[in-house]
Amino acid sequence: MVLVTGGTGSFGRKFVEIMLRDFQPKKLIVFSRDELKQHEMRVLGSDRPNVRFFIGDVRDRERLLRAMHGVDVVVHAAALKQVPACEYNPMEAVKTNIIGTSNVVEAALDAGVRKVMALSTDKAVNPINLYGATKLAAEKLTVQSNTYAAGTATRYSCVRYGNVVGSRGSVVPVFLKQRETGRLSITDKRMTRFWLSLEEGVRFVIECIESMHGGEVFVPKIPSMKVVDLAKAIAPDATMEFVGIRPGEKLHEVLISEDEARNAVENQRMFVVKPPETLWERALNYEGTPLADGFRYSSDTNSLWLDLAGIRKLVAPFDSLYAAGRLEG
Repeated sequence: MVLVTGGTGSFGRKFVEIMLRDFQPKKLIVFSRDELKQHEMRVLGSDRPNVRFFIGDVRDRERLLRAMHGVDVVVHAAALKQVPACEYNPMEAVKTNIIGTSNVVEAALDAGVRKVMALSTDKAVNPINLYGATKLAAEKLTVQSNTYAAGTATRYSCVRYGNVVGSRGSVVPVFLKQRETGRLSITDKRMTRFWLSLEEGVRFVIECIESMHGGEVFVPKIPSMKVVDLAKAIAPDATMEFVGIRPGEKLHEVLISEDEARNAVENQRMFVVKPPETLWERALNYEGTPLADGFRYSSDTNSLWLDLAGIRKLVAPFDSLYAAGRLEG
């Protein structure tokens, strides 16, 4: 049995789709606050005998505990993610992203859940905005909760990745809308970002759940792109207007810092940041090559890059959705 928090968000919907299509779980529980989006998921094909919809908020520990009864795996995707909204409503971000994660951790332990995988973000590395700071705290809570759960079967890990093409909060819907005006607003022409598709993100999470021991932060090897190249791919004839970096925004994002790299290994598909200590299990073996001293996984120095053709290929499905009026901004 699998439960996903934030199950009606961009990640949650794609996770449900892939699980139902390729894995056929005994029961899949969609946990979220939004009754309308749950209704829409039912109408669009998620109304199956093995799917359950729970109205609830990660701020409500008792509701989480009820929803997790008999569950084996929890994917924790619920969060407040909009940087400006988190800056303007700081305590709301803390309540959902930090206290909500604490509730997930404790409910999972009390319910006897075997595996909890929490979703994080590149903004949690050396954070300069509140959203990133709350996700860093959520990461630390998740990893160290393995010590809290020592002696039980419950284990906690995190997945950390970059921007998801076309998800809510992505710049893609913004550029598609601005294309109609012939002018695209870009904060800085030097800006770079890590980039992956929603399906790639979901499949990476599933892969990491299968291999986790508890305490790891899994980081996929994904390409970077220049924001100006994204603008060119979406609206090649539009004028670019550079408006300056917004508060809490970085020129480049980092997925692994130099300090974390000392305790990380690399394999063919990913990096694994090992837990600083493993009091819950001794002598854990993480397959991979230790990273070089001073290694930093940053979007501006990445070895993998998307060119214009690659960006167009990623954006094409969302262009079609926008034209049909079905892409959320």
